[in-house]
Amino acid sequence: MNTRQDAAPQVSFINDPVIRGIIYQVVAAVVLVVFFVWIINNTATNLAAQNKSTGFEFLWAPSGFDISFKVLEYSRSSSYFQTLLVGITNTLLVAFLGIIFATILGFTIGVARLSSNFIISSLATVYVETIRNIPLLLQLFFWYFAVLASMPAVRNSYELPLGSFINKRGIYIPRPTPDEQFAFVWIAIAIAIVAILALRFWAMRRLEATGKRFPVFFSSLGLLLVIVGGIWFFSGADLAFEVPTLQGLNFRGGVQLPPELVALLFGLSIYTASFIAEIVRAGIQAVSRGQTEAADSLGLRENDRLRLVIVPQAMRVIIPPLTSQYLNLTKNSSLGAAIGYPELFNVFGSTALNQSSRAIECISITMLVYLTFSLITSAIMNWYNARVSLVER
Repeated sequence: MNTRQDAAPQVSFINDPVIRGIIYQVVAAVVLVVFFVWIINNTATNLAAQNKSTGFEFLWAPSGFDISFKVLEYSRSSSYFQTLLVGITNTLLVAFLGIIFATILGFTIGVARLSSNFIISSLATVYVETIRNIPLLLQLFFWYFAVLASMPAVRNSYELPLGSFINKRGIYIPRPTPDEQFAFVWIAIAIAIVAILALRFWAMRRLEATGKRFPVFFSSLGLLLVIVGGIWFFSGADLAFEVPTLQGLNFRGGVQLPPELVALLFGLSIYTASFIAEIVRAGIQAVSRGQTEAADSLGLRENDRLRLVIVPQAMRVIIPPLTSQYLNLTKNSSLGAAIGYPELFNVFGSTALNQSSRAIECISITMLVYLTFSLITSAIMNWYNARVSLVER
């Protein structure tokens, strides 16, 4: 018997799949580097031919233009760097508020779509199927030109609750004016939040260990009132509100929310909420029916069943696509330029670009800021997704 094993056939160097894969990657990398070098060199040559300089020193030069709405202090003598900061804060304001409103509305509509009440589920379905199939830009035009532009003049403003008013120039709300002692109240609020989180963590551990529920909501409310109310009383802090009042042709005092901000916030929140609602509905339906039956067998009420059993498991399915919707909302805020809202792209990627003639620098910085927003949002959501995901033992 011949027990000698035949040697494996030799593969030529060029036909080796490992070697061939390395060669393809090296060639692709070289081509990519050459392409970018050519782009950079061609851009530098064209700029030199037009006697245009490059660099970021223009950021410290005066901008020479004003911004209609800003959270930070800004004037015509402010630098382009301050213009960038105003654009960033304006974008973060509408993105942060939009994410909160869209999440609340989206979760409500998503749960309503699964309601056993035919009217509620039908209304939720009509909302989703209507809003998500209308372009966002068209919805922004609707809120800005059809709704807010049709509001009465300043003298005929509609009065809203809590001393607020709405007219063509936007919404006027009272301005809180805390005194110096109110800093102790803010510290008390922070302490109360930490205490409430610790109480909730203890209550969940107690529920898992003994099966006994603890009144977390009422206990947290009492804890908040005791800590904050006590500090407020003993510190003598005062919180007054400056109510807007009509004087002449305009309101004085309070805070003015321009119609551009209101229209953009409404449009982004309502549009994104329609997609979040579908994500929530799909996440809840992905939970096994046996989980609902097990919760029913334990005698849990419907609200407790949804809050303690269904939603925590559905969040593992909801979080990844929900992250994409948060990213889309933040990036879609750039559509505010169409209705005149001074967000990042409008004030820095457009106005500052035209004033400074630094197209490459302004566009590069704008893209980098949006990229940073997306990476930070993704990092936060990925951290939360890892917290709620299943851990194998």
